[in-house]
Amino acid sequence: MKYLNYFIQFILTILCFIFFKILGPSLSSRLSGKIFEKIGPFFRPKKTIHSNIKRVYPNIEIKEITNIANLMWNNYGRVFAEFMFMNEFRSGKLSQNIEIVGQNILENIKSNNKQVIFISGHFSNFELMAMHLEKSGINLCAIYRPLNNIFLNNFMERIRKKYICKNQIKKGIGGLKKLISFKNKNLSTALMIDQRVSEGILSNFFNEKALTTTIPAQLVKKFNIPIVPIYIERVAGLKFKICINEPVYFSKETSVKTITDELNKILEKMVVKKPDQWIWSHNRWK
Repeated sequence: MKYLNYFIQFILTILCFIFFKILGPSLSSRLSGKIFEKIGPFFRPKKTIHSNIKRVYPNIEIKEITNIANLMWNNYGRVFAEFMFMNEFRSGKLSQNIEIVGQNILENIKSNNKQVIFISGHFSNFELMAMHLEKSGINLCAIYRPLNNIFLNNFMERIRKKYICKNQIKKGIGGLKKLISFKNKNLSTALMIDQRVSEGILSNFFNEKALTTTIPAQLVKKFNIPIVPIYIERVAGLKFKICINEPVYFSKETSVKTITDELNKILEKMVVKKPDQWIWSHNRWK
């Protein structure tokens, strides 16, 4: 029964993607954003989203919470529709819609054949970050969490490998072995650090403990390489700005806990820049 439901979801998603292709990127992005504003709350508990926002903004009024939640769902819907246009973002007419701040940092990494760890969170259209890194000539592998729906996951994975980053690594033990193999070949790594992970450690995040991945810290200690924070925001419609920050260096002697805490501080600053473009629906502090 579970797989039947997954297959039905897969068919409905494919039909939506075909419809989006017919509409084109601009109209489908706007339409999908409005649709998700309406249907999103039926898939994720409003209580969780509102509770998460209040953890970060304790004195926020309910009107502003509702506004942030609505804009979050709108952005979520836009990302869903825009997934079908990754080829245009990579090398087509939409590639001109992405402003890059800090491209010189990427050029320095590339020209010196450096290995780094790119970290970020699920902001705006987060898929575009790894896409731009690989497009810039960075030898990259990207860590991702597979979808529960195996039919959809296979479809999404093919698109990611073709247009976003060809070296995709699934989270988990098997993925960790593959990651070490890529690191030994001098590939940089890109991953999101804003999701709760059962194998992580409790780290401070907005003054509360949250299970946080230790993969960046472990890579720092094993390979003695820097962290490069990267951030994306939706400026308007299909226009984006990606900011590449200066590398952050840690000593190999620095503890995993200290490194992880410091990275969460960086993530906090990203969240408060554009709170309506972060995905609040994950139960981050569970």
